[in-house]
Amino acid sequence: MILTVTLNTALDITYRVRELRPHGSHRVSEVTERPGGKGLNVARVLAALGHEVTVTGFTGGATGRVVQEQLTDTPGVLDALVPVSGATRRTIAVVDDHTGDTTQLNEPGPTVTSAEWSAFQEAYEGLLGDGVSAVALCGSLPPGVPVGAYAGLIRTARTAGVPVLLDTSGEPLRRGVAARPDIVKPNADELAELTGSHDPSRATQDARRRGARAVVAS
Repeated sequence: MILTVTLNTALDITYRVRELRPHGSHRVSEVTERPGGKGLNVARVLAALGHEVTVTGFTGGATGRVVQEQLTDTPGVLDALVPVSGATRRTIAVVDDHTGDTTQLNEPGPTVTSAEWSAFQEAYEGLLGDGVSAVALCGSLPPGVPVGAYAGLIRTARTAGVPVLLDTSGEPLRRGVAARPDIVKPNADELAELTGSHDPSRATQDARRRGARAVVAS
């Protein structure tokens, strides 16, 4: 079983409009919703490829309930999300049918209390001991979660003997790399921000010196 961690889960909402015009009023031609956040997207692909996947992270409020309801309709995905008092965020994508461009609006997510963070860590440790073959730590951190959260989760997985992939950015990525994940998956801009180099080969070597065992950059 593969475990994916999405601390800042989301309900992804996509609107399609004929043409997006600033300051204008728009008639929406189509609306779609699905569970979102990087780890949930990873889980959906893994399940489609035939893997058993457990998803964890935080969920709360009406949007969180919608996310969990839709996860029950995703074959191969097991819901192990941890409840919080705040509401799961929404991400709004507006697709311009004329140009094909997408405008993205990402909410920050619920503020996680120290007690909720402790409850998640306990649940995470339990999941790692339940036959997990690998763990993917993905996405941004919601407000209230320590900036070094991924570094701590990596160390916990390493102690349990579970390989770890890390896909995040900024300071959480910098601290996470120092905890020696097996794989880091930044995009080119995130890798350059981490290392200070825009040369992919040099930046990859620097990321490995900082602690990453392997680097997959997009």
